[in-house]
Amino acid sequence: MTKFLITFPAAAMVVPAEEMAAVDREAHAVIAQAKADGVYVFAGGIDGGVPPVRVSADGTVTQGGYPAARPLDGGFAVLERPSHEPARFWAARFARACRCDQEVRAFGFDPVA
Repeated sequence: MTKFLITFPAAAMVVPAEEMAAVDREAHAVIAQAKADGVYVFAGGIDGGVPPVRVSADGTVTQGGYPAARPLDGGFAVLERPSHEPARFWAARFARACRCDQEVRAFGFDPVA
């Protein structure tokens, strides 16, 4: 089975403050259902209060992510599904709960990992 990354950037989630409790409940309900269905691997949100660092092979630490890359923020879920179609089904459920579009990417298979 393939693991799929379902994500959205923080800027995509434009939700009025009074709806945030409902978004939280609904997103956690989707996660609970994914767990119950046995497709959940892990999920969470990037902590925007902890800045990224880059670590080189020699152990040198540089503040910030890659300069040319867009910032990695927002929420994500990793689910295990047999193909793109059922992964898109779950992405639609997260999109409804979070009130924003979701991106879906497949992890490449690595027989050693």
